[in-house]
Amino acid sequence: MTPRAPIVLPAGEGRSYAMPGMKAVFKADGDETANAYCVSEWWLEPGADGPGAHMHEGNDEIFVVLSGTVSVLVGEEWVTASEGTTIVVPAGVTHDFRNTTGQRTGVLNVFIPGGFEQRMPEILAWYAENPAG
Repeated sequence: MTPRAPIVLPAGEGRSYAMPGMKAVFKADGDETANAYCVSEWWLEPGADGPGAHMHEGNDEIFVVLSGTVSVLVGEEWVTASEGTTIVVPAGVTHDFRNTTGQRTGVLNVFIPGGFEQRMPEILAWYAENPAG
């Protein structure tokens, strides 16, 4: 097994993907983590919806609010999560997030095991084919 290298990224660095009202910045994933996990930041503009309610059959997710206040769907309940709040969503539980405030918000996401980043081209294509409005 090849040893993995440490990763040090300054604020704002990483692989960015822009979607309507939000931007994802991937910090560590794929070969960098041997697909053990995926780390990303999700930044939502004021009033922006997130990805929509969904679940992952084989992946747990951890969300940590980095900035502002985010509404997070966990199962059937919307939770108001302020800066510093941690939410752990086990595999198979429906979840979503959105920004209902007038301030930009940020969420750190850890996806376990990794592999989520491989879906980003498909997600970007969906947004391009389904513009809001």
